Amino acid sequence: MPLAPAEVVPDSRSGQKPPDMRPDQPARPKRRRALIAAGAVVVAILAVAIVRYSHTSLPTNLSSVSSANSEPILRLKGTTEAVEARGILAPLLAGQQVSTLTIVHLAPAGTHVKKGDSLVEFDRQAQMRDSIDKQAEYQGLVDQVAGEQAKENSARAKDETELKTAEDNLRKAELEIQKDEIVSRIDAEKNQETLDEAKATYDQLRETFELKRKAAQAAIKILEIQRDRTQQTMLHAQANAELMRIASPIDGVVVLNTIWKQGTMGEVQEGDQVRPGVPFMQVVNPAAMQVRVLANQQDFPILRVGQTAKVRLDAYPELVFPAKLEQMAPIGQEGDFSNKVRTFVVILSLEGNNPKLMPDLSAAVDVDLSNTGTKSSTKAGTNASRAPEQEPSGANASGNRAGGGS
Repeated sequence: MPLAPAEVVPDSRSGQKPPDMRPDQPARPKRRRALIAAGAVVVAILAVAIVRYSHTSLPTNLSSVSSANSEPILRLKGTTEAVEARGILAPLLAGQQVSTLTIVHLAPAGTHVKKGDSLVEFDRQAQMRDSIDKQAEYQGLVDQVAGEQAKENSARAKDETELKTAEDNLRKAELEIQKDEIVSRIDAEKNQETLDEAKATYDQLRETFELKRKAAQAAIKILEIQRDRTQQTMLHAQANAELMRIASPIDGVVVLNTIWKQGTMGEVQEGDQVRPGVPFMQVVNPAAMQVRVLANQQDFPILRVGQTAKVRLDAYPELVFPAKLEQMAPIGQEGDFSNKVRTFVVILSLEGNNPKLMPDLSAAVDVDLSNTGTKSSTKAGTNASRAPEQEPSGANASGNRAGGGS
């Protein structure tokens, strides 16, 4: 077994160096550090080049993938409603103070009705009783007017007879006064007194005749006014009785509204009491439906008339309806939480029909923004020509947007 060479240990006391040590050996670590530094510089330059290349080439590739897989959309919430609809209100009765009306017949919700079909009928006993009472009162006043007119005709004939008699007496006295030249003085004075008396009687009867006629006409006029007023009340009562039955104004489907009734919220039923003027029912035409959406002031600028959308009903997620934006409100409404936040009404028309598609259903509306220049700014060639106000800034702030790759 060969022996290992003995290690030479320098003697610190003698100052001798080992035989293998060379004068240029301490320069090697410096050269190694220089090589390492040069390699680090090269790596840094390569990293910078790779980063710059990725920044110039990756957006185009990502944009094309996003456009190929999904288009940018705007998610909004709305409520379905019919384009043609008529609200049915509890009738307002003329000339009567009625607190509630009782329903005796009601068309069930979902019933298909034609124009003129009966929708609801209220209890009309009070109106019929009032109509009969007013009719009896009106007939009594008619009889009174006729009686007063007959009395006036009789009094007029009597007064005319008295006036004619007084006129005849006056003419006779005038003839008698012409005999004063051939009669005695006493008879002449008697004829003069008779003439004066006949003239005064005639004048008095003629004046009182006109006054009696005016007084009689005034009394008859008062009765006629009372008669006409009672007649109007009777006609109002008859009209109120007719209002107790409400017919359908259009062809459509019956929809019952949720109202406050008897201390609770719910749909009306037969036997319930409804206050006059309360809209408790609708008749809608399901052939044409639309969605009413409230868009906030951040999403409203990117909406345009003519944009297409897809509508999904929350109650029936499997149903999807194509839609088109038809109307946009020019003036905003104040928000629920702040008067500085505005919301705008947007109307979208639905295409197609389904028996499940009814008014007052909550719906999710996905508006397609691909044709409005509102896509992501990563798409090549679109940022340079797009106006700043068309950019959908703050997509996460509203919580309503969903886009390709988001």
